[in-house]
Amino acid sequence: MNYNTSGIGSGSRTSSRTFEFGRTYVVRPKGKHQATIVWLHGLGDKGSSWAQLLETLPLTNIKWICPTAPSRPVALFGGFPCTAWFDVGEISEEGPDDLEGLDASAAHVANLLSTEPADIQVGVGGFSMGAATALYSATCRTLGQYGNGNPYQVNLSAVVGLSGWLPCSRTLRSRMERSYDAVRRAASLPILLCHGSADDVVAHNHGEKSAQALNSVGFRNLVFRTYNGMGHYTIPEETREVCTWLTTKLGLEGS
Repeated sequence: MNYNTSGIGSGSRTSSRTFEFGRTYVVRPKGKHQATIVWLHGLGDKGSSWAQLLETLPLTNIKWICPTAPSRPVALFGGFPCTAWFDVGEISEEGPDDLEGLDASAAHVANLLSTEPADIQVGVGGFSMGAATALYSATCRTLGQYGNGNPYQVNLSAVVGLSGWLPCSRTLRSRMERSYDAVRRAASLPILLCHGSADDVVAHNHGEKSAQALNSVGFRNLVFRTYNGMGHYTIPEETREVCTWLTTKLGLEGS
């Protein structure tokens, strides 16, 4: 699917980019369909990698949608192209944010969820850069708009971020302070963040600071879990935590 960012991208850019998203993989629920979650892979990966893992989870009421990010030049790799939800030069609160890429990926997630039945709860989650995109989607949902001001119209019920960080954290507070509705929506949106203490790709303190930044602007229904000794990967203890949390927050039956 193509997205031309002249319509959804950052208004600060005079040029526009077209993003061509890769293949989407779907894991169908084995039981009664109660929720649909878009799950976003990390930098350089593809949707099929996570679809294989998600299929093994004991969450029989969830439909998982695992898209593949566009292939694009990534500044972190010296401009070498790979699958990425947005461009990134450094993983820190001080680095520049690729609003155009973030908006395009958040819009892709919203589009994937927009055709779900009205009685189905929807959410977004991801790993590493996928987690960063999921958290950006959470802020768009809370603010009611993308970074470029276009309306965000998907009602997210749950957000999960593994080994990730929060993009646009420097401007979030000022944007939240302008809207009482945003603060109210933030307080009611469940978010689970998990991070390994030995993560050498996205440092644990980036994840911790992201959780603190979200909490400080009103995301009070947020849980941050640290896994001692875990690096930049997932472990069974973490996936069990995700399963338990999703079952509780989404009120799933028989999972």
